[in-house]
Amino acid sequence: MNLSSERKALISALLAASLSLGGAGLAAVAIKSMPDSGTTTAASSEIVVTPELIAQGHEFFGTSCSECHGDDATGDEGPNLHNLSISNARIAHTIKNGIKGEMPTFAKKYDDKQIAAIVSYLRSLR
Repeated sequence: MNLSSERKALISALLAASLSLGGAGLAAVAIKSMPDSGTTTAASSEIVVTPELIAQGHEFFGTSCSECHGDDATGDEGPNLHNLSISNARIAHTIKNGIKGEMPTFAKKYDDKQIAAIVSYLRSLR
């Protein structure tokens, strides 16, 4: 697969930043080249982490999640979401389906691409 020099630089920068911050969780997330179609499903364990996707996920988080998880995602009524140790697929499943009696479902509000953005944002939290 042929990566553009910009994409290679972005991937290298993200890896360097995550490692310099002690971001073992982010480094463990498979950061791979984005397919030409640009499609990524939230159920995928390999979600492309880009600054744009993180920003979009942050916006969605602020709209739907911060009320329970706090503006900075450190927890309030809901748990702290920094340094999550569960898989991307599990995070996406939880967002999509909720947790009975604890968290609502967001399946009707967000599609897989939007949920992938939220997962990317959560992976960026340290």
